[in-house]
Amino acid sequence: MAAHMLSLRKEVRHDTDIDRRRAHHELAARQAPLAILAVVLIADAIDLMDSTIMNIAAPTIQREIGGGEGLIKWLGASYALALGILLVVGGRLGDRFGRRRLFLIGIAGFGVASVLCAVAIDPAFLIAARLLQGAFGALLIPQGIGILIATFSREQFPTAASMFGPVLGGASIVGPILAGFLVGANIGGLTWRPMFLINIVLCAAGLIAGWKLLPPDRDLQKVSIDGLGSALLAVGMLGVLFGLIQGSTNGWTAVPVICLGLGVAGFIGFALRQRLATNPLIVPALFHNRGFTSGLLIGLGYFAVVNGFAYVVSLYFQMHLGLSPVGAALAMMPMMVGIIIASFVARPLIPKLGRNLVVAGLATTLAGIVALIAISIAAGDATNQWMLAPAILVLGLGMGASFSSIYDVAVGDLTTDLAGSASGSLSAVQQLASAIGSAVVTTIYFQTSAAADANRPFIASLVVVGAITAVCLIAAPLLPKRAPQDAH
Repeated sequence: MAAHMLSLRKEVRHDTDIDRRRAHHELAARQAPLAILAVVLIADAIDLMDSTIMNIAAPTIQREIGGGEGLIKWLGASYALALGILLVVGGRLGDRFGRRRLFLIGIAGFGVASVLCAVAIDPAFLIAARLLQGAFGALLIPQGIGILIATFSREQFPTAASMFGPVLGGASIVGPILAGFLVGANIGGLTWRPMFLINIVLCAAGLIAGWKLLPPDRDLQKVSIDGLGSALLAVGMLGVLFGLIQGSTNGWTAVPVICLGLGVAGFIGFALRQRLATNPLIVPALFHNRGFTSGLLIGLGYFAVVNGFAYVVSLYFQMHLGLSPVGAALAMMPMMVGIIIASFVARPLIPKLGRNLVVAGLATTLAGIVALIAISIAAGDATNQWMLAPAILVLGLGMGASFSSIYDVAVGDLTTDLAGSASGSLSAVQQLASAIGSAVVTTIYFQTSAAADANRPFIASLVVVGAITAVCLIAAPLLPKRAPQDAH
């Protein structure tokens, strides 16, 4: 009897253990998608924060390690340059070698590159480390959507994707403010370096969580990667940016002129390569679509100038108005708040309003620029951040509406088989536009900084930003009338 009761108790305990394990696995199965989403969001937030921190930290870095205007220009361009050149390639590598594998390599490499940024002792080393950061970011970022598509059902995916807006919107505000506070706190006498060292903690957490949570790689594809096309694009971008920055900083000697020539030749070679390559980075058929081509050109011009403006306004706040890094970050908050508000409002309206939403976003951006010019001219040397705040908010509202709509509308007339390639190409162009814009607009700012009117560099930069935004607005009717119905 005792033996029977002991056996019965063992069976009950065994059944209870099975039930507990089953319940645990069921709970883990329900929680895993949310945890995977969190890992992907952390990676994207790290990328966005590191792409914006230079807006605040560049003047302090330049004062500490030298490099003059050239360093400030490269700090704004280098990260986006590497990210843009390699972004499409990173997505193809994920298809070929596994998204999980590339995600883990990307986040680990990003952490290592962040350490190199933190220990940089001269401008060349820091710029090289920023390029390396961008390269690993290009391995990391494209894998996220593919991982989420494999994790969530078709019904669940829109809900998961909707989390990117608030998280990345928050990161766009937190990044510059955190950078300002870290620089201002001067922890251990390290001034700007802790803003890179904090990436070690974030990347380590992402790496450990990704290793444990991300689904294993399956159904790997034998994707052909156009290495020659990527190399020609790199030559084109590096040649143009190096020539522009070097010439505007140290004079138009033979070196920058030759670099500009090599850059143009690189772009021509890249265009020819896309027509001949079996698996081009940008499918030539896309350029037969007027909506895509106009969207690409509008996006190239618009994203270039507004990203350049975000960089220049921080320089203006710190180098002319005398604000601290924290003060500059807080003074830029109206723009970030405007972007977030407009993004939330505009996103559900894209399928209904389509091209009209792009027009509204561009027109609002232009109104903000015109207001900033008018205030700066009227107030002169008495201009301060409080006067500019309402116009900067309006500008942010226009940016948020445009960011949310330009590329979604641009693919409105494309067939499903081309939409994926178009989206990847447009994302890469957006990063390359950021690199070009930060170099061009800061060049204009510094070229006019010797003027007697202290506000002139800021006004000159605004005029260029406004003029290109106006051209984009004029070209907006070339876009498709409607975005794809699943764009929201």
